[in-house]
Amino acid sequence: MSTSTLNALKLVTAKKPTTMPPIIGRRNKLAEKIWDQIQLAKALKEGGTYTTKRFKSIKDYDGASKTVEFNKRVRQWWFTSEQGKVCLSIRYGARLIELAKGKSAVELGTAEDLINTLEIIRKAALAGELDTQIEQVSGAVKAAFKK
Repeated sequence: MSTSTLNALKLVTAKKPTTMPPIIGRRNKLAEKIWDQIQLAKALKEGGTYTTKRFKSIKDYDGASKTVEFNKRVRQWWFTSEQGKVCLSIRYGARLIELAKGKSAVELGTAEDLINTLEIIRKAALAGELDTQIEQVSGAVKAAFKK
């Protein structure tokens, strides 16, 4: 690679952080789960299915540990209300996230709006707009473990 090629790139001095703040990890976790929902919605729209790959360590008969890959089903976060509208709830773990005071779902006109709405919510989560809601829900999850 010649120097003239490198001049076209923006070169910076950067150091990889050794630790990541917990809220960044939670944002990324929520964004990943929303991405799974987007993929599920696209697959259902095309008439297919969507599962994620998970890895699990198990011990065989000899006592040796090995890693096994398996498919994990992704449960959809949306449902159809009595009025025929599609409602989308955002979850962090098993808990619903309150998007506004007392409101935990987004009402959509049609199923076609679902993918766009999920992408908007994913961008908002990555931008930090849902940080307070994530903190409330993760605090409730932690409190349940301490009982």
